[in-house]
Amino acid sequence: MLASKPSIEKQQGQLHRLFKIRLKPMSPRDMQQEHRAATPLELLFDLVSVIAIAAAAAGLHHALAEAHYIDGISKYIAAIFAIWWAWMNYTWFASAYDNDDPLFRLLTMVIMAGALTLAAGISQFFEQLDFGLVVMGYVIIRLAMVALWLRAAKHDRARRKTTLSYAVGIALVQLYWVGLLLADMSSLSLFFGGFAIGIGLELSVPALAERHGTTPWHRDHIVERYGLLNIIVLGETLLAGSMALNQINLDNFDTRFVYLAISSLVILFSLWWLYFSREEQLQHKQLKLALIWGYGHLVIYLAGAAVGAGFALQVDILAGHSTTSILIAHYAVAIPIAAYFGGIWFVRDRYVLGSAAKGILPLFACLIIISPPLVGLGGVACLTVMSVYLRNHLASTQ
Repeated sequence: MLASKPSIEKQQGQLHRLFKIRLKPMSPRDMQQEHRAATPLELLFDLVSVIAIAAAAAGLHHALAEAHYIDGISKYIAAIFAIWWAWMNYTWFASAYDNDDPLFRLLTMVIMAGALTLAAGISQFFEQLDFGLVVMGYVIIRLAMVALWLRAAKHDRARRKTTLSYAVGIALVQLYWVGLLLADMSSLSLFFGGFAIGIGLELSVPALAERHGTTPWHRDHIVERYGLLNIIVLGETLLAGSMALNQINLDNFDTRFVYLAISSLVILFSLWWLYFSREEQLQHKQLKLALIWGYGHLVIYLAGAAVGAGFALQVDILAGHSTTSILIAHYAVAIPIAAYFGGIWFVRDRYVLGSAAKGILPLFACLIIISPPLVGLGGVACLTVMSVYLRNHLASTQ
């Protein structure tokens, strides 16, 4: 028996009220909320980032093993920038506007799908300069961000100019990326010239939008989120140490793999310790410092994942799978460690330490470059941690 017209209208009304109740306004979050922490959805989002970062680090590892140094490093920087920039933009938005309603969750999942698409295209990008999947995934991520910013513009009237600037700016830059994809970019130099312009456009969007009014991001939440991504990045070094241990054969024992595994663990623990030391990150919410701190972490993330790729290259050389010089493999680890030290100095130490203490990380960055292979890197990393610990201890007793 067919339902009557009033009954159908009643059911439609109930369905409408259900969705109306469940969709929350995307109002600004409380910037002073206590104990603000990463949500399960954000942690799931980070899990997707793991896959993309691992793909980029693997691409760098194989490029170095095949002696494609300039090509591999350039593509690695491009891939990590795309992954980091997509992660960073979502993270700062969620810190300010995450209302955890169904539409926010669904748009976040669209962003994750875009990130997986991007990750799937990284190997083709390294092998053939085919960046179709990378751009496709990236554009999916960014268009979902446009939808999120438009939701924020609807409900946060006080910052409507800021949120609309984000939405319009992001959308326009995506037109540029699509145009770059359609253009003839078979030349590596031509591609990276166009890519550099795209980076400049992307970086300019937050800098211009935030001048209309600062979004209500939560300082402690942002600091935690950046720290969590750094742990993910350092996981590449842990993976390389595991690869070294896997090469150990009891029938033909090679102590070099043991030294390599120990060295990778020592350096991993040192890099973690230095980042999560006592010094305060992001001391205030001034726009200039927020941009320097937020953007400057790209160096830390690039370097952290590259350390793992450098150790993986050393495993290949010792196992006879690559003819690359062991000296080059040494610098493939040493230079990223030095850059990691410099990145921490750039975003944190130069703001919070005295004139003498702030020079510790730059000094040890130089020592890392001239240290001997394998054991030398781990030894200098340990000395760096000990010096920072002593510095903090002396500061606390004064």
